[in-house]
Amino acid sequence: MRDLKNNLGVVKSITPAVLAATTIGDALDLLGFNSAVLVVSTGAITGAGDFTAKLQESDTTTSGDFTDVAAANLHGSFPTSLAADSLVSVGYAGFKRYVRAVITKNAGTSIAASAVLAKGDAVVLPVA
Repeated sequence: MRDLKNNLGVVKSITPAVLAATTIGDALDLLGFNSAVLVVSTGAITGAGDFTAKLQESDTTTSGDFTDVAAANLHGSFPTSLAADSLVSVGYAGFKRYVRAVITKNAGTSIAASAVLAKGDAVVLPVA
């Protein structure tokens, strides 16, 4: 039987909520995993909202140390603007220890959104 549950580490970056401002997700540790994918899920957009998503990386958890992941270190790309009721997944191919999601408000009122990180290729199995 194929078992994905014990081979993936899934962690929350941005809690599902109605976001009315730029939101920075939790710093997520990739130690013990060799691959990762960020999944952003959206719901309704209010007030002609224009929101974008990106992934940032760092070797520390210090907020000021995070920088945007270069396009060469992403598998896929984020849309120029998040659409309502959509799902976006972009893989991370960089080598930093920590990553975090950022959803940026460019215009409008709000967006219902969340972000989770799926960590794969675990060094130790099963994943706790």
